[in-house]
Amino acid sequence: HSAKILMYSVDFAELEENMDKGNWQGNAAILTDAAMRLEKAGADFIVIATNTMHKLVPDIEKEIRIPILHIADATLDAIKRDGIKKVGLLGTRFTMTQDFIKDRLIASGLEVIVPNAEDMEIVDNVIFKELCLGKILDGSRNEYKRIIDDMKEKGAEGVILGCTEIGMLIKAGDSSLPTYDTTIIHAKEAAGRAVE
Repeated sequence: HSAKILMYSVDFAELEENMDKGNWQGNAAILTDAAMRLEKAGADFIVIATNTMHKLVPDIEKEIRIPILHIADATLDAIKRDGIKKVGLLGTRFTMTQDFIKDRLIASGLEVIVPNAEDMEIVDNVIFKELCLGKILDGSRNEYKRIIDDMKEKGAEGVILGCTEIGMLIKAGDSSLPTYDTTIIHAKEAAGRAVE
């Protein structure tokens, strides 16, 4: 057997341009349109294969009747299975500074820490200026490792790789903390849900 999958691929350049302009409603319109098309085509549920765009889940949910498999919920389940109480979060500046991922984690009893402002800028720049362009640099890997070590010193027991590109740079063996790669966790959760 093979999976029955409906996929709607959007142009990331449009999303990035809207993010840079603060035009979240523009991105909501793009993703809501995609979700409505998937629902109309017969999808049982929606998977948004990016952490940052989960900021728009409430907007999208208003326009569709099928559920969205939230990336934070799938990640939270994996973290809770391991008994972790305090976790570091890496991702785009939006994921690290806004509450759309953090609040879901905190509401379930996790303590979430993020890097300081200078390190957040490094994490974000590596994502947008390197990883999104397919550049995997050892210097950037070393910076991420240093940032993870700093979060460990602040009490983090694990680290969420909260951007779908970070897993290209950081593998479990690169981290002084257990890693929770949202890309892999979300994909496995979606596959499990699909075979139910």
